[in-house]
Amino acid sequence: MDLFEAAGPDPKAPRPLADRLRPQTLADVAGQEHLTGPDGALTRLLRTRSLGSLIFWGPPGTGKTTVARLLAGETDLAFEQISAIFTGVADLKKVFEQARSRRMQGRGTLLFVDEIHRFNRSQQDAFLPVVEDGTVTLVGATTENPSFELNAALLSRARVLTFRSLDDEALEKLLVRAEAEVEHPLPLDEDARAALVRMADGDGRAVLTLAEEVWRAAGEGETFDTAGLSEIVQRRAPIYDKAQEGHYNLISALHKTVRGSDPDAALYYLARMLDAGEDPLFIARRVVRMAVEDIGLADPQALVVANAAKDAYDFLGSPEGELALANAVLYVATAPKSNAAYTAWKKAMALAKERGSVMPPKTILNAPTKLMKSEGYGGGYRYDHDEPDAFSGQDYWPEAIGRQSLYDPVERGFEREIRKRMEWWAKLRKERG
Repeated sequence: MDLFEAAGPDPKAPRPLADRLRPQTLADVAGQEHLTGPDGALTRLLRTRSLGSLIFWGPPGTGKTTVARLLAGETDLAFEQISAIFTGVADLKKVFEQARSRRMQGRGTLLFVDEIHRFNRSQQDAFLPVVEDGTVTLVGATTENPSFELNAALLSRARVLTFRSLDDEALEKLLVRAEAEVEHPLPLDEDARAALVRMADGDGRAVLTLAEEVWRAAGEGETFDTAGLSEIVQRRAPIYDKAQEGHYNLISALHKTVRGSDPDAALYYLARMLDAGEDPLFIARRVVRMAVEDIGLADPQALVVANAAKDAYDFLGSPEGELALANAVLYVATAPKSNAAYTAWKKAMALAKERGSVMPPKTILNAPTKLMKSEGYGGGYRYDHDEPDAFSGQDYWPEAIGRQSLYDPVERGFEREIRKRMEWWAKLRKERG
């Protein structure tokens, strides 16, 4: 054996379990039956022999790279893989030249671009000519929403296929395959096995990596319970990027469960966000928004409680201050709901923009000079506190617009009382002309 051979990889060298269990056919891919099953989108494309360029969108560990490799094999295309993290424009040009050379020899190229969203806009534009003329069949993989991260021009030339997080059943199938490969059962009791599946968070590669850690730690005849499992794997961090889609998905879920008056679900999503490391003051700001947008004057205390929770967190810090946020979330989730103020404000803004600088009636304008008094400023104004019921019923709207109805309080919470007052004032206004 020469030095080169000695330095090379030994075929018998141990490989990670996820690599050893990599599917060999599309049918073996776990958890993506909507794509790879008998009637899956990819299966139908392969039947018609018209693959086209594709964008694979989904969480880590769902099989995007594996499926791309299998597609190249199914279509007899040369497989080229690059990562947007390590590839520059010069590298792209080399790959494109090689693909053109192959094409002249009668063979196409499937170019798999991992983390394609990491390319900037001009780099993404570099793919357009080679995609359009068929030099490459592009398969891009991204964990981020393509609508936000990819050029519209590139998206229009590719079909987006969504990869789903693996459910518990698919992850369990992977563990069964792993046990067959290792020829040894996973040394976990039933509860610990279920906990390991949950820790994987829908990631097939993660569940196999976690299983490997368990096998390495187990002594002869040893079986771990849930506490023992937690000691071994030290718990995998949740998949959550504060700058990306997971962040927006969870805050959207929190807001909508509050709006839907489901305190238990709201508390769960709050816990998810705090557990993943979200900035508590970002959550506090959103709870204030919920108080003014979805509760409004149905419970004026909601805004007070939300602001107090923010102040309490500022004062206490973590973890004690997180309970103040939990209290606020429970308060707004269980408060009576009304978006009447929110709707009225939008109407008022639209009216103001539409009608421009319309003069208020002179009756309610101040008259600091004799000229202004002579012009009728302040003339005929009635001081409401001197009127019966402390209500004059005057028309305060600009004559060019006329009286409008913007705020329509609901029959819930404190707004029920506000509605009664407004109906009484409307009655008096009508009586007094």
